[in-house]
Amino acid sequence: MTTILVTGGTGTLGRRVTERLRADGHEVRVLSRHTQPYAVDLRVGGSGLDAALAGVQTVVHCASSPRGGDEEAAERLIAAAGQAGVGHLVYISIVGIDRVPLGYYKAKLAVERRIEASGLGWTVLRTTQFHDLLVTILGGLAKPPVMLVPAGVPDQPVEVREVADRLAELALAAPAGRVPDMGGPEVRTLDSLARAYLHATGRRRAVAQVPLFGRTYRAARAGGLLTPEQAVGKTTFEEYLGRRFEG
Repeated sequence: MTTILVTGGTGTLGRRVTERLRADGHEVRVLSRHTQPYAVDLRVGGSGLDAALAGVQTVVHCASSPRGGDEEAAERLIAAAGQAGVGHLVYISIVGIDRVPLGYYKAKLAVERRIEASGLGWTVLRTTQFHDLLVTILGGLAKPPVMLVPAGVPDQPVEVREVADRLAELALAAPAGRVPDMGGPEVRTLDSLARAYLHATGRRRAVAQVPLFGRTYRAARAGGLLTPEQAVGKTTFEEYLGRRFEG
């Protein structure tokens, strides 16, 4: 039986990775800021990290925050994992971090590079945006009477449970470096996804496409968030919406 540490193990992805690994009979430790016995904020460190890593063979690093601190957290985790003799570090990343110039994406790319240079056995999986994140964004955009979405931006949302299954599979295998990206089954425009969301939630809103400006918008519009050649996900956005909002 393998002992695995999942950082961010109470988050949207981390808790599903944890559930999957435990269902397969593995000992899984959950590290997060508030979950005992391994309550550690990787951004500031603490003695609890060494205890969490003791005897661990594999770390699945899901902890991340768009509010900053990912690079510092990764540096502390890598150093402690090396001291603990961890053999495999698995990292979840995002499709397009090398193409779309968001600050959060730059941090994710920097973490990838730290892991590659760490001297640990490592695996990195990049995926497209989760259905859950898209629903959160669309929920915010749907508050006004007219739903404004960026014009011409395509997306390729993927089911988080499928990503969790893939991460669990990678965690139980040998270090593989950068593995093929994982994208959802369909490339869709944001306005079509917005209309699907409105239909599923029973909201009546006009949808208007608004052209934006800047490098980030241009990169996203050019397909920077997509991996159409790796459309390996199975669950469509409508299927996810049906399960979430229609029971």
